[in-house]
This record gives sequence, structure tokens and C-alpha cells, in this order.
Amino acid sequence: MRDLISFLIDLFSFDKEHPLLFTQFNFWAFFLLVFAGFCLIQRSCRKGRLAGKDNKLTFRNGYLFIVSLFFYFKTSGLFVLLLVFSTFLGYYLGIWMDKQQERDGWRRKALMITGVAINLLVLFYFKYAYFFTDIHNNIFHTDHQVVNHLAQFANHFTKTPRFDASKILLPVGISFFTFQNISYIVDVYKNKIMHAGNILDFGFYTTFFPQLVAGPIVRADQFIPQLYKPYFLGRRQFGIAVFWIVNGLMKKIILSDYLAVNFVDRVFDNPMLFTGFENLSALFIYSLQVYADFSGYTDIAIGVAMLMGFYLPKNFNSPYKATNPAGFWKRWHMSLSNWLKDYLYIPLGGNRRATAASYIILGGMLIVVALMAQTAWVTLVVTTVIGILVAVYFIFPRHRREFRTNVNNMDTMLLGGMWHGASFNFITWGGLNGMGILVYKWWKKQGPRARVVATEALFALFLLADILWPSPALNLGAVWTGIIAVGTALRYLLVNPLCDRFKIQHSKFKIEKVWNIFLTFVFITFTRLFFRSGSNLDPAEANQVAWNTAKSMVNRIGSPWQTDVIPDIIATYGNVFIVFVIGMVIHWLPERLKRRYRLAFATLPLWAMGIVVVAAIFVVYQFITADLQPFIYFQF
Repeated sequence: MRDLISFLIDLFSFDKEHPLLFTQFNFWAFFLLVFAGFCLIQRSCRKGRLAGKDNKLTFRNGYLFIVSLFFYFKTSGLFVLLLVFSTFLGYYLGIWMDKQQERDGWRRKALMITGVAINLLVLFYFKYAYFFTDIHNNIFHTDHQVVNHLAQFANHFTKTPRFDASKILLPVGISFFTFQNISYIVDVYKNKIMHAGNILDFGFYTTFFPQLVAGPIVRADQFIPQLYKPYFLGRRQFGIAVFWIVNGLMKKIILSDYLAVNFVDRVFDNPMLFTGFENLSALFIYSLQVYADFSGYTDIAIGVAMLMGFYLPKNFNSPYKATNPAGFWKRWHMSLSNWLKDYLYIPLGGNRRATAASYIILGGMLIVVALMAQTAWVTLVVTTVIGILVAVYFIFPRHRREFRTNVNNMDTMLLGGMWHGASFNFITWGGLNGMGILVYKWWKKQGPRARVVATEALFALFLLADILWPSPALNLGAVWTGIIAVGTALRYLLVNPLCDRFKIQHSKFKIEKVWNIFLTFVFITFTRLFFRSGSNLDPAEANQVAWNTAKSMVNRIGSPWQTDVIPDIIATYGNVFIVFVIGMVIHWLPERLKRRYRLAFATLPLWAMGIVVVAAIFVVYQFITADLQPFIYFQF
């Protein structure tokens, strides 16, 4: 009996050292129990033990709401109270907005603004307290420290020093369920959907455990209608669901965790101990790692949800097949990209105009970058960019409309970067992606000769700057712009004329596509330098540590290499490079081929499917490390 009581206490208590992760046995034991209960409910519904269709669906949704709250408690402890607060806030705001008559439209708007503001304030408190405190200290030369006022209140209320008030911990997945609640509030306000029928239905929407802590971000108008549909899981859907689960586990453990533990984390923890080649390799391998990690989580979430009859939105579409930065963001974290487009980019004016808020956001973000920069040259660059933008706006009136739409693009990417993390590095990462999109928009309007001239001029500029002021960063810029310049010139002088002469347009298209994919992949990989440097850090020290890591890696990559040691490095990390190459080859396989083997697996007899699953799990087990790595996007 004592052992049973001890087991139950462990089962229903939070252990921060052992949260429920998709890669742990505890989660799959939890899911099997949840799914067994789910099946019993469905069986009771079919046998008529629950009267009425609405009662059956409400009971099912309520059951999944409760188990989802338990899942979040086992993942985040008492932060489950924050999730409950967010759920009740969104639910009652939806009801109050729908109760207002058309003549009371201002009341509906006030309720909508209140709901959005409260959600953002909660997000800002937990996620950006350190960030804005650092800005205040930099501007006013103060030394204010962040204090957890909620912990202080809880200690005062309980009359015990149970909670640590010296720091603010970030609740797992707060950005995801906050954005879901905002989408619901805004969609009810716009009459896209009616408010949820009851708190159990709405609570299930906001807390559905497969996607709760790392997405994809589920929009209310996409998911809430599913709450009122009866359960259905066909034979093929079952096979596809199992495929996504196994595929996600293989991505996470074989690709992401193995590459992280055996190479990437070592280099990023101390870049100066490794050569320039190792630092550059770590950057490229991290691009695969972060994709395998996040898309692996999404695959598992989609598969688990599908087994229970619910469909989550597609979140990735082979992003490293993108031929330009804009195309990349249509393929990467698609649920976030679409959310930002519908709830930020379009309200700011979209591609039609820029509002006052557009300029306030852009100006504010640039000022923040200048204030948070760790070196004077960054402040100088930002100041120069602001000056150029103002000059272009007044000197070229014909391009003002295009300029305004570009402001909205830049705002969206900067705020998207800040969504990922409250540090200078994440804003830099978002700004670089925004600049990449704007450069691409300009590039596609230019003719072949203008492209050659522009790339040659840019290369000459970097080369001259590196000669006058030698530095690893300028050297790296000169090498990269030189590669672009040579490739652009060859395409203009040799590839296109030869293809046109011998009438091989298909080959010309393939060559151009491969070249564009290469350029985009390298650009996205370079921006990841700032993304990875700011990850996995204590918010109290994120800005300084992240900037130093990024600077150290640039210095190593941009300094002269010892080429004679490269073969030894490749031999030492042979398995890492092999896994990386295999992962990228699979990623670049044609989509029609991937669709074929998904369907082939889904239509296998159950016994054959079981053999494949057991074999896959055996292979995955060989790659499991001593310490299972948490999903990267848990911190967002």
C-alpha cells in the first residue's frame, strides 16, 4: 500500500527534471492511457449510453480538456494556473462580444482590445521582463533587477518562502497558447466564428496537448468546427498517423539529438576552441538540427491528433527547397507565418500602405537594436540605415508606395524575430530575414546585366573595406559576395547563352533552381548564427552571452583556415557528417516520392506495419543519448 501511495504521489506531482516529452516512455504510457479512455468514451457514445449528439461531443471534449491540463501540469507545474486563466479569459470574452448588439459595436471592439492587451501583457511579463529592464538600464544607466512579483505575492499569501522571487521563469509554450487565444478573440470579434458552446469545448481548443507546448499554432476558425464533428479514423488515416509519429521520432532522435550532442552543442558552447571549418560546419549542421527538431515535434503532434480524429495544420513544407528568402517563410513554421500575416502584416496595411503604427514599430525596433548593441559599429550601421531610409523616402517620391509596403514586411520579420526570444540576437535574426526578403523583391525586378553589375559592385565594396579595415567579418563578407558575384556572372555569360544556343531550357531551369536553393540555404544558415546563439540561455544574461557567441563564431569563420587539418576533422566526426548528408538528401527528395512511400506505409497490412514500426524503433534506440534533449521550441 505504501508503494502504491508513493507511486500515485509521483504520478500526480510535477517533476521539473522529468517533464512529459514525446521522446520519453512516460509520454507514450500517458498517451496510451488517454487513448484507451478516449476509445471507451467513443464506445459508450456508439452504444447510446450518453444521450444526444451534443452531450457525447461535450463529454469527449471535456475529457480531453482535463487530460490536456494534466499534461501541461506535468510539463510546467503550477503554470497550469496561467493556462486556466488564459482559457477562461478567452471563453468569457467571446461570449460577451457575441452578446453585444450591432449598435454597440464600440463595446465589442473594447472587449476585443482588452482581451488582446491582457494576453500580450501576460506574454510580455514572462517573456520580455529582462529584455525591457536591460533597455531601461542601458538608457538611464541604472542597475534595476527583475523581481518576480507573482512569486512574492504567492509567498506572502502562503506565508512561506516556497517560490523564488529573484527570477522570472518562462512557462513552456506560452507564446503558442497566447497566440491561439488572440486569434480566437479577434475571429469572434470579426464574426468569422461564433463563440464556443461551453467552457469544456473552448478549453479543449486552447489546451489540446499534442500541440500545446510547441505548436503548430491552431487557428480558431480551423479547429473549433472540428470540436462538433463525430470521431472518424479510417484505415488509411490510421496508417498515416502512425507514419507521422514514427517519422517525427526518427527526425528528433536520429537527426536532431544526435547532431546536437555529438557536434553542434560542443562548438556553440565554446567556438574559440574549434577551427573555422568546424564553426562553419556547426552552422550548416544546426540548420538541419533545428528543422529536424521542430518539424519532428510537429509530425508527432499531427500523428497523435489524427489518431483521435483531429487534424492539425501543416507546419513545414521542405523549407530548404526554397529558392528565395520569401519562399522559405512560406515553407517554414507556416502556422506562425500565416498568423503574423493575418493578425499583424495585413492590419498594418499589408502590401497596400503603411500606417502610423508601421513607422512607430520600425523606428522603435531600430532604436532598440542601437541601444542593445554591444559594439559601436552596430549602432553606426543602424543609424546609417535609418538615414538612408529617410533619404530614399523623400528623394524618390515615385517609390514611396513600395517603400511603405516594405516597411510592413520589415516590421513583421522584426516582431517575428522578437517573438522567438527577448534578446538582441533574435531581433538581428529577424531583421536579417526581413532584409533578405526586401533584397529578393528588388532583385527579381532587375535585368541580368543589372544583377551582374550590382553583385560585382558589392563584392568590390566588401573587398576594399576588408583591405582598408581588415576584420574577420569583412573578410567573410568579401568571400560570400565574391561567390555570389562569380555565380551571377557565370549564369549571365555562360549558362544562359549555352542553354539558349542548344535549346536546353529545361536544364537551364534546373541549374538556376539549384543555384537559387544553394544561395537561399546558405543565407538562412548564416542568419541561424544569431538564432542559435540566443537559444537555451538564461534571460538575465542572454544579450551579452549570445552576442559574444555570435562574434566569436564570425571571428573563427572569417579568420584564415588551417586547411591541412580539415581531412582529420571530417574523419573524427565522420558519423556526424554522414548523418547530416543523409538527412539533407532525404529532405531534398521530390515531394511526390515522399507521398508515395507515406501511402505505401499507410496501406501495409497491420502485421507488416507493426514489423516496420518495431524495426524503426530499434534503429531510433541506437541513437538515443544519455540525456534526452528537450525540443528547441519549448522555450518559445
